[in-house]
Amino acid sequence: MNSWRSLVRCQRGAAAAELVLIMPFLVLLMFGGLELGYYFYSQHQVVKGVRDGARYASRQSFESLNCTAGTVPAGIATAIQEVTRTGRVSGGTARVPGWVNSDIAVTLTCPTTALKTGIYANESNAPRINLSASVAYQSLFAGVGVIDSTYTLNATQQAAVMGI
Repeated sequence: MNSWRSLVRCQRGAAAAELVLIMPFLVLLMFGGLELGYYFYSQHQVVKGVRDGARYASRQSFESLNCTAGTVPAGIATAIQEVTRTGRVSGGTARVPGWVNSDIAVTLTCPTTALKTGIYANESNAPRINLSASVAYQSLFAGVGVIDSTYTLNATQQAAVMGI
């Protein structure tokens, strides 16, 4: 009976037992934090890419992007998609893993009321370029963290074509 009491009162393994009990929560918190940080970083890269692509598209000439044609020529659309996806007209490594040009939609909008001032004085309408991207998120830890690969990263941007 005396040895049983001494065993119950022994404190030598208490810290190790507490660590074993709390360790799964710490691991989940660590992986979840890393996954969430990577998700926000990837979302920022998509938003930044769409913004860069719209800025590049807005500097195309009025001969290329105008309300008379009403569409974006295929070569210019591909260049806009490459700038959006990689940051370069010539292409390269995507800002976000798995991001392809088909994830980016490039459209031209022509307003119903004509703007006849400034750089648009000689144009029939002031064209606006619209970019939208929807990229499948690729999880860092394949769903071990909080966010898995079923999420998508979305961004849209609109810019007036300046014809510069």
